[in-house]
Amino acid sequence: MKFPPASDIRKRRKMLDITQAELAEASGVSQSTITKVEQGKISASYNTVVRLFETLDKMGESKKEVPIMDIATKDIVSVQEDSGVHEALEILRETGFSQMPVLRGDSSVGSISEKVIFKLLNSGKSMDQLSRMRVSDVMDDSFPTVSENTTMDGLSSMLNASNAVLITRKGKIVGMVTSADMLKLV
Repeated sequence: MKFPPASDIRKRRKMLDITQAELAEASGVSQSTITKVEQGKISASYNTVVRLFETLDKMGESKKEVPIMDIATKDIVSVQEDSGVHEALEILRETGFSQMPVLRGDSSVGSISEKVIFKLLNSGKSMDQLSRMRVSDVMDDSFPTVSENTTMDGLSSMLNASNAVLITRKGKIVGMVTSADMLKLV
């Protein structure tokens, strides 16, 4: 088994929110040694590095993953597809959000964002023209939807491709997670 460089020990420990003292106790490697390894002041033996990474792996598995509903926005701000673009802009302005889902009833059918509006303005549409358009005429694709049981790993990979992910329970939208929500965990 090949391990990352010893310099990654601190990064992995911090990602798991584990203190040096906790790692020292679990691995049997002294805290002062862990400090020196993380700071690059000493070059740890292969066995020490292996022990630290294996311990971090075990501690990571045993740490309970944060449920996605703990970071999701539960009061979802949305707009209906037959609303005017001016209504969507007003909602974005009032809430301070940069994007929101577009719904048909309770079902997601698209998304609208400041980015979409700016793109239309840059393509030559005037604010007057935009204000007379329907959201359904300018919306982007829907945000992806996942079950509330989805793992953080699955969610974070989806956020690499989309600005937001809608969380569902029995087919009903119950939350939304954005990249900004994920950054709160860091």
